[in-house]
Amino acid sequence: MQVKLIDKMGSDLTVVNAARVSYAKTKEQFEDKDEKLIAFLAKHNHWSPFGHASLQFKIKAPIFVARQLVKHQVGLIWNEVSRRYVDYAPELHHPDTWRGRPINSKQGSAGEVKLDPTLQHVYETAMEQCLILYNSFIDKGIAPEQARMVLPQSMMTEWYWSGTLYAFARVCNLRCKSDVQKETRDVCEEISKECSKQFPISWKYLLDKNTK
Repeated sequence: MQVKLIDKMGSDLTVVNAARVSYAKTKEQFEDKDEKLIAFLAKHNHWSPFGHASLQFKIKAPIFVARQLVKHQVGLIWNEVSRRYVDYAPELHHPDTWRGRPINSKQGSAGEVKLDPTLQHVYETAMEQCLILYNSFIDKGIAPEQARMVLPQSMMTEWYWSGTLYAFARVCNLRCKSDVQKETRDVCEEISKECSKQFPISWKYLLDKNTK
């Protein structure tokens, strides 16, 4: 999986100036006292100043991860590779380990499950057969939009994800928690790292303590 920052607009000073314009004031440089303003805005959910800073990512992850993250819509724009239009050989995600089903929860995972060689072989064969069948359909001239139905949720996809700093904070505050699916959490933790690098003061106060 990959998370790459493509572009960004603004800085912590952008947030400060967006808030201060209410009093017809702006400034050229960020000062230490501006951190108090950002902390106040975040604490009291004055979100609009954080909406004037934005980031664009290019992300590569399995379909089952993408379908979790695309649910986040407010303040975000998503454009993804379409298997209606492309027919190059798909890439599949293969887990390093298999996690167990938790006892007291309907979601998530707990511990590790070791597959016996037979079951591991069945899994690998099934994935390989999906790829062979897809490529055979394409070679037969079947439209990519229909041939794609045989591809598994482990297929890798790519998308551009753009949005405001505040919108990505909402994503990371929800999806960086310990009870989130690991693969989804891995993507969001990379997003969080980049947001922290680009907007260190704002991100410090936008990110919930239990996700840091």
